[in-house]
Amino acid sequence: MNIISEPISKVVVAITGASGSMYGASLIKQLLAVESITQIAVVFSDNGKSVWDFENAGSIPESGKIMFYENHDLFVALASGSAGFNVMFVAPCSMGSLAGIATGHSNNLILRAADVMLKERKPLVLMVREAPYSLVHLENMTRATQAGAIVFPASPFYYHHPENIQQLISPLVSRMLSVAGIAQPEVEWGQL
Repeated sequence: MNIISEPISKVVVAITGASGSMYGASLIKQLLAVESITQIAVVFSDNGKSVWDFENAGSIPESGKIMFYENHDLFVALASGSAGFNVMFVAPCSMGSLAGIATGHSNNLILRAADVMLKERKPLVLMVREAPYSLVHLENMTRATQAGAIVFPASPFYYHHPENIQQLISPLVSRMLSVAGIAQPEVEWGQL
């Protein structure tokens, strides 16, 4: 994977149909707080939007940094490497989306944008959300990793003694941002 020498300014956030839409909501909130980020492209799969509403993840803050894209529209900037997006997160990442990414099946904007990140050798972070994993899931994670993606399970940690669900989600999302080279993690082992 290439190391990004320029500041990260353009980020894609895809929200697919796995449970855990609050991860996507926290991700967008944290990205909005990063000064260098000037554009956040948000794409929901159909099931992702349904789960978002069902889990009551809330509304996305209004910001000039955020642009929404339709998952069926392949004639937008996200579908091309020349658009210059630096990083893409799929949070949460359903097993169906993982399978599409792992096999290069780019029949919608989320899968095509992920394919672009892989071919351009840019960070693609997949916050997979499933339990337990089948052999097919594990093989798809291996394929995605071999292609250059970062598989980042939605596995919260507890050593910081969280008192509510947001205190579980926020540090994990912060860690995901640090893995992509955007920010320092909110909770670090040496700080405890």
